[in-house]
Amino acid sequence: MSSQHQYVNIAAYKFITLDNLEELRPQYQDLCNALGLKGTVLLTPEGINMFLSGTREHIDQYLAWVRSDARLADLAWKESLSNEQSHKRMLVKIKKEIITMRMPLIKPELGRAPAVDAKTLKRWLDQGHDDDGVEVVMMETRNAFEVDVGTFDNTLDYRIEKFTEFPAVAAQHKDELNGKTVVTFCTGGIRCEKAAIHMKEIGYERVFQLEGGILKYFEEVGGDHYSGDCFVFDYRTALNPKLEPTETAQCFACRAVVTPRQQLAPEYVVGVSCPHCAGKVQAGGAADKAAA
Repeated sequence: MSSQHQYVNIAAYKFITLDNLEELRPQYQDLCNALGLKGTVLLTPEGINMFLSGTREHIDQYLAWVRSDARLADLAWKESLSNEQSHKRMLVKIKKEIITMRMPLIKPELGRAPAVDAKTLKRWLDQGHDDDGVEVVMMETRNAFEVDVGTFDNTLDYRIEKFTEFPAVAAQHKDELNGKTVVTFCTGGIRCEKAAIHMKEIGYERVFQLEGGILKYFEEVGGDHYSGDCFVFDYRTALNPKLEPTETAQCFACRAVVTPRQQLAPEYVVGVSCPHCAGKVQAGGAADKAAA
């Protein structure tokens, strides 16, 4: 690993029943601390989700340990490199869901919706239709502020503010998408796991999830048919199609995405305000948000 890229950043998840969360939490916390890893591990009854950063040696040791659990033996992950750790602290949390949707009957562990890999999707987008000659439509499952950083060309973006809004939006637009092949996508694939299953259950005829999300697409085929960057939930804020950090930032006060040009504005004060919220953030607002 070059001196410029001394840290490996991984994103991984798996939907699998985990029934010993209180036992697992200190094991994960102790190992991550011992290896000097930074990031977040979410342990839930429906599975595991993780975003971690560390040296190659320590990431490899961690992944070998995780996969020694028979339930996680086939865990897959996505990687990017950076010259700083992508997170500043190490947290292992127990939560109810990997990604909050509040649809308890949707269980990806019991069966996934059909998936399309990055290379196949690129070919479909190149030719304008799938292998059956059906028009392909890309559908966002991410929140509006993430979409604003970058997305696939001509995508359906319903401007949701949180993922729990997605089921209603999907139902509202079902009829107008009949007869088309709909490909749902998100950053790393987690939201699509649930979104695509829900869409199949409410009657979508042809729906696929993008395997591995935008990050896997970038890794395998680059930025074809994609405009902008991909928002990520760590200090890097956004990655370009080469999986490199960009100059985009996120406002600590209001959480809005701040472009390099907006960072030149006098309203942009790191940790205090940005052009989106200057004059609107009350004293203590940033601290309150940080603690939320």
